Amino acid sequence: MGIEVNFEGKIALVTGASSGLGARFAKILAQAGAQVVLASRRIDRLKELRAEIEAEGGAAHVVALDVTDYASIKSAIAHAETEAGPIDILINNSGVSTTQKLLDVTPEDYAYVMDTNQRGAFFVAQEAAKRMIARYKGDPKKQHRIINIASVAGLRVLPQIGVYCMSKAGVIHMTKAMAVEWGKFGINVNAICPGYISTEINAEHFNSEQGKKLIDMLPRKRVGVPEDLDGLLLLLAAEESRFLNGTIVTADDGMSVQ
Repeated sequence: MGIEVNFEGKIALVTGASSGLGARFAKILAQAGAQVVLASRRIDRLKELRAEIEAEGGAAHVVALDVTDYASIKSAIAHAETEAGPIDILINNSGVSTTQKLLDVTPEDYAYVMDTNQRGAFFVAQEAAKRMIARYKGDPKKQHRIINIASVAGLRVLPQIGVYCMSKAGVIHMTKAMAVEWGKFGINVNAICPGYISTEINAEHFNSEQGKKLIDMLPRKRVGVPEDLDGLLLLLAAEESRFLNGTIVTADDGMSVQ
């Protein structure tokens, strides 16, 4: 007897959904039957993605979200639940980076990365969890999932992106802390640590001479594509993953074991 992952009746909120991994996460969850709520600052891109999802028979909603603004977080999650219904699955994906040596990092650079990757991710998860916990208290059979998108850079230091590495290391420990504190309320909190994934944001770099040198240093001399994370995302979001909590899953094609 096989297992079929089916998210019919589930509501999934995806932050940073306007491009890259976030857009792919939203599409794959919609294809599996979930209603997806697309959240980011770039509303025009979200509307385009919503149209794509609906053209494929899926259901999607759009909400404006700036994860660096606490009021925006509260407003967006309230709007999401008004539009679609109670959130069952949070894909906590928003992230930014800078490329520079640590000696060149300014307070503005530091705040730019940390306010999105660490502070923003924390308060998005917190606001969603408050609502999930309230529902659990009304129905202890209710299951919820929070999937934080960290990075292999949170497990090992990569050159020129030290502050990004620091921020993603914080997301990893945040995931573990949330899993311990919220697990008793039916919330499973796990993290995905992708390695190098080619998206519209970085594809040009991987095609450059410097990017090709980087790829040549990888175990199988290749970078991933967003689709390579589909199976992992579906596993962690599914009810069948009920025994996975506080798990940090590395998906980097063997890069971190070199």
